[in-house]
Amino acid sequence: MNIKLHTPKSLKMGSGMASMKQFLLSLLATTVSIALTFGTAAIIDHNKKQSEKREIVMMVMYDMYNSLKSIEKADSMIHQSMEVQRQIAEDTTRFETLRFQLIHLMPKAEYTETTERIFSSSIETINTVGNVLFTENVAKFYQNRQMYMTQVCDSVFNEITRQLPFSTLKGALDFQYLAYALISNEVLKDLQRLYAQCKQMMNVTDKQMEAYRKEREQIEKGMTETDEATDSTMNKIMEKQEEIEKLKASPSPSQGGDVD
Repeated sequence: MNIKLHTPKSLKMGSGMASMKQFLLSLLATTVSIALTFGTAAIIDHNKKQSEKREIVMMVMYDMYNSLKSIEKADSMIHQSMEVQRQIAEDTTRFETLRFQLIHLMPKAEYTETTERIFSSSIETINTVGNVLFTENVAKFYQNRQMYMTQVCDSVFNEITRQLPFSTLKGALDFQYLAYALISNEVLKDLQRLYAQCKQMMNVTDKQMEAYRKEREQIEKGMTETDEATDSTMNKIMEKQEEIEKLKASPSPSQGGDVD
């Protein structure tokens, strides 16, 4: 006698639902895992780009800050020169004493163009910053910085070295600082405006700028100390070689003669 066992439909459906549930849970786990993997990678990549962007911005702002301080000093020298000129005009007997101050007060703007070249020549650097207006302002700042160098600092230097105006009382009194003072004032104001706008656009505070400046100066100090240590080592090497050469030229009595 054959006995057939039939599985109830309710059990068959339950088994199917359990399999489907297991499949869906597995699919969900896989999806979450993929999302976490790519999501984490995207977050890391985003944070890396933001860090690189901030470093570039601070590097450029630091260069602008140093340039601005140098140009402000040059502008101050022009005003000091005009004051010395006024003192000479007030009492011409002071000319011989004060004319040397006019030579030492020639305006100088000292800066390097390393950061400018990095920022201007690399499209990747500009893309990393990702702010067109900031890029335009920085480019304008560097153009004005060069303008100040050529139209103020270089022009004053060339005129003084060519005409030697401070060699005579008349030449010292006739030297026209006014034109240079006006150009200096206008370019300086424009540079200060561009710097302030860049700080505002990139959310750079004075406190952050000061902290970055101290950090950079500490690094540069360490590099200077390393260079000084290298120079000291080189000096010792040269001194040792000079000592050897002197001994070769004056051999000891035991050698009995010159070294061939």
